[in-house]
Amino acid sequence: MESKTPLLEIVNLHAGIENNKILNGINIEIGPGEIHAIMGRNGSGKTTTANIIMGHPDFDIEEGKINLNGINLLELEPWERAKNGVFLSFQYPQAVPGLQVGNFLKKSVASIRGADAAKGVNFRGLLKDSMKELNMPSSFLSRYVNDGFSGGEKKRFEILQMMLLQPKLAILDETDSGLDIDGIKTVATGINSAIRGTDSGALIITHYSRILDHVKPDKIHVLIDGKIVATGDASLANDLEENGYDWLENKIKSEGEV
Repeated sequence: MESKTPLLEIVNLHAGIENNKILNGINIEIGPGEIHAIMGRNGSGKTTTANIIMGHPDFDIEEGKINLNGINLLELEPWERAKNGVFLSFQYPQAVPGLQVGNFLKKSVASIRGADAAKGVNFRGLLKDSMKELNMPSSFLSRYVNDGFSGGEKKRFEILQMMLLQPKLAILDETDSGLDIDGIKTVATGINSAIRGTDSGALIITHYSRILDHVKPDKIHVLIDGKIVATGDASLANDLEENGYDWLENKIKSEGEV
């Protein structure tokens, strides 16, 4: 069977901030149509990985490469990465009073996918179908961006943006935090709809197995002290949920791998 050319390649990534080393040789490959997840304790480097892929200026890259469809992302500014198909959802989206959701979405799609993509029946159809899939009423479009939104509304709005922008790589940073079980199912449905069977990929950052039960990632990477210490299928998340990270560290040490 012929192997897929990687969509995203992260090779031997070492990085930090203000002389504080955070990542110690990260290696990840995501193929088209694949969904991967990163799990780990607070401070393990999960969000740092997301921010570095997106090009956050505060982080220093000491070594390694990040390629998206063969393009070296480390040579691009954050806005150029967005134009090349990188999407990052935020843990804590900011409110923008006065900017209507409908106008924001239309301008965002025009900026990333081109003016034609934000016009006519195709855009309206995609918007309507995506909002229906996420259980969002049409009245949502007249509200101001994240202004007075509940936690669940903010998360669904992030997924709606992803579905409309159709990125090559979606990085979803704790997009399940604060959601009840129905909200998790809805968000997972949006993620699967946007990624499965396409040329795009997704990297989900999470503490919990709940969303992974519905997304069913192709691979889960466990990050401890800035290193990926284990990679496995969805069952790995359930093992962590049941036994904790100490169990994994002890297991690895007993096998002589660290």
